Amino acid sequence: MPDRTDRIVISVDAMGGDQGPSAVVAGLATSVQKNPDIAFILHGPEDELTKLVERRKVLKDRVEIRHAADIVTMEDRPSHVMRHGKGTSMWSTLDAVRNGEATVAVSCGNTGALMALSIVRLRRLPGVTRPAIAILWPSRNPQGFNVMLDAGADIRADARDLLQFAMMGTSYARNGMGLKRPRIGLLNVGTEQNKGRPELQEAHELIARHAEDSQYDFVGFVEGGDLPGDVVDVIVTDGFSGNVALKTGEGTAALIGDLLKQSFRMSPLSRLAALLAYRPLQRLAKRIDPRRVNGGVFLGLNGTVVKSHGSADATGVSAAVKLAFQLAQSDFSQKIAARLASVDLVDHDAEGETIVDERSIKKGQS
Repeated sequence: MPDRTDRIVISVDAMGGDQGPSAVVAGLATSVQKNPDIAFILHGPEDELTKLVERRKVLKDRVEIRHAADIVTMEDRPSHVMRHGKGTSMWSTLDAVRNGEATVAVSCGNTGALMALSIVRLRRLPGVTRPAIAILWPSRNPQGFNVMLDAGADIRADARDLLQFAMMGTSYARNGMGLKRPRIGLLNVGTEQNKGRPELQEAHELIARHAEDSQYDFVGFVEGGDLPGDVVDVIVTDGFSGNVALKTGEGTAALIGDLLKQSFRMSPLSRLAALLAYRPLQRLAKRIDPRRVNGGVFLGLNGTVVKSHGSADATGVSAAVKLAFQLAQSDFSQKIAARLASVDLVDHDAEGETIVDERSIKKGQS
């Protein structure tokens, strides 16, 4: 049993990732070495996890193991997991957050199953139709990254959903990245106001209307080239476009890396150039290393869930845990709920359904 005094507890699914539980435990050990204010509830086969944890002295009194005999595989259908997944490590991980024993859940497992179980076990926040996955995209901005959502939780999104994504993205940028007044952009096929589908036109109007009260700057429509740019901090889109952009970006980054390696191996002179450029190349590799920005955050639920890459190694798991800890420190779930509730109240006031003094809504806290 871990000593939880004044420590933030993270619930971690040890199973389901490509690298197995040894990589997860190694990631937790790295996290503890960097952060003394953290403890874990680790879910999976007790005998196997006990051996792995006992090998890491730094984890002593930091990890409570919860036995879960079954595993959600990458091939499992979300519908099957929802019906038959009660004995899995993923289910147990989410229940620790549901029961208030941990603040954030972290899993490397099947994304579709994790989202489906998260909705079932944690439930949506009031008024949220579609939760979203928010990811960090390397950018030219001073913070080094932009937030993009939805990255694939649901392929559909109407204007109201996109407004909620903007609100949730604002809260993420504020609490996870320290941006007091994030700049919001709506992804479209062009920046002209007359372009795009009707739901995008409607979303443009809604997001612009709420900008001042919700303390963000709406820059309007943005294009795919703005994802790594410096004109916006949060990019809002539906899950279909967002997931295509994400996978395209990852594939392009991998291609560029391979081409650079090939170029530096072409001749003795190019290999010498690689040696001379070793340190800059190392800095570049670290800057764009997806393991170091590992973790998509499920937004719109009664609890925070961080989805780590399925292929994450110890470095990747540690990065996901770091993100989970930062969000837990800021009471992230409560602040998102407050932000969405304030928007609903203002909308009801505008529709004449409820009278609300907007000055009574505390600003700058979510």
